[in-house]
Amino acid sequence: MISGVKVKTLKVIPDERGRLMEILRSDDKIFENFGQVYYTTAYPGVVKAWHYHKKQADFFTCISGMVKLVLYDGRPKSKTYKKIQEFFMGVHNPVLVRIPPNVYHGFKCIGKKEEAIMLNIPTRPFSHKNPDEYRIDVHTSSIPYDWGRKDR
Repeated sequence: MISGVKVKTLKVIPDERGRLMEILRSDDKIFENFGQVYYTTAYPGVVKAWHYHKKQADFFTCISGMVKLVLYDGRPKSKTYKKIQEFFMGVHNPVLVRIPPNVYHGFKCIGKKEEAIMLNIPTRPFSHKNPDEYRIDVHTSSIPYDWGRKDR
């Protein structure tokens, strides 16, 4: 596990009316601070990467479809420096992943027909005038990761 990353297994509660799933509560051990809530989508096979934040932590969960969330620890002073971590998350594995500041992250929709919907609850609101968001190319050689499918 990359240093500072936390995972919360989410529980789906079904009944005859539908389903309910709590994602993040202010009394959870994983909770830090509330900035905002937003969602982003990706169509099948699309990769959205790489980016990181200097100040905020992200809390990602996939609420529809399936994604491969990938983290890369680019923090030179971290005990997990240059480590990569993958999470397969979504309807078949409902988890919430805390991504600490300065950890590169991105995701790929791994479903064949449906788009994936990712929910993020960052610890700080997005500033349009001074965004805490830094990006590098998805296929950069500085992160040793291949987004292709891996048959294990």
